[in-house]
Amino acid sequence: MTMATNAPAVIATDLVKSFGDVRALDRVSLEVQAGTVLGLLGPNGAGKTTAVNVLTTLLRADSGHAEVAGIDVLRHPGAVRRRIGLAGQYPAVDESLTGIENLTLVGRLNHLPTAQCRSRAAELLEQFGLAEAGRRFAKTYSGGMRRRLDLAAALVARPSVLFLDEPTTGLDPRSRIDLWKVIEDLVTQGTTVLLTTQYLEEADRLADRISVVDGGQVIAEGSPSELKSRMGGTLVEVRLDEQSQARRVAELLTDAGDGRVSSQGTLVRVPASNGTAVLAEVVRRLDAQNLSPRGLQLREPSLDDVFLALTDRFAEDEQIRSTG
Repeated sequence: MTMATNAPAVIATDLVKSFGDVRALDRVSLEVQAGTVLGLLGPNGAGKTTAVNVLTTLLRADSGHAEVAGIDVLRHPGAVRRRIGLAGQYPAVDESLTGIENLTLVGRLNHLPTAQCRSRAAELLEQFGLAEAGRRFAKTYSGGMRRRLDLAAALVARPSVLFLDEPTTGLDPRSRIDLWKVIEDLVTQGTTVLLTTQYLEEADRLADRISVVDGGQVIAEGSPSELKSRMGGTLVEVRLDEQSQARRVAELLTDAGDGRVSSQGTLVRVPASNGTAVLAEVVRRLDAQNLSPRGLQLREPSLDDVFLALTDRFAEDEQIRSTG
């Protein structure tokens, strides 16, 4: 991660976008400092891809304001497109072309001189570990190689801002880690990245800041460590044999910790700033009710815990509003 400059590279204020009766973006506001990574997290249908499509000029917002690289997205979409790179959820490579032909074509579409297209293609193939495969047809590439070629294509015109929409979806763990390293290198060189992902480990490793989106709204934001701190210093986890037991234990431990007790399946999580004291209290209460858990542990919170707690709470609040 790198130090940011003062001027944000991406600004979105109160973006609204509806598709019929569905409001995909409901007053979404985001900010990405130059030279940093913003991780946009959320479940399927949360509005992540819609936000990226608005910021990259593929969709026009119904209302709100957005700037990328200091340029108004709605007023000057062409100028924005010349300054950004985009890699979507699925590699947009032409399988009938070789690797070098794919990158050269992108360079020509960006109006680069022919010689510069070729040199830039060779440079990127080397950077992404594809030099030996550069003259092979893209249809012979593995999934990880296609992802890297797609990301290389997004960088042909040397964009200052890069949008990555779930770039590692479907990759094996080794390919995912390789792509993370490429993204980290790009940020070290000064590229600004807005990254959407459903992999919490990915956001934890790459993102300087995280915005959690659900139901078309930003429901939380902060650094990974700030978001984890919302769960308390530690978590006491109680594993039961049945979901009915877990619900009973969650009610029993409602006030045992320092925050909202959550229950998922047969697992109950209790936030605890003083982990050992809360663990002892949990054991005391379980013993008093003659309850024997299948497992009991004290651990540090993860982004997975934050994500589940935030999205579960948002779903509950929405249900209350819809029935209230």
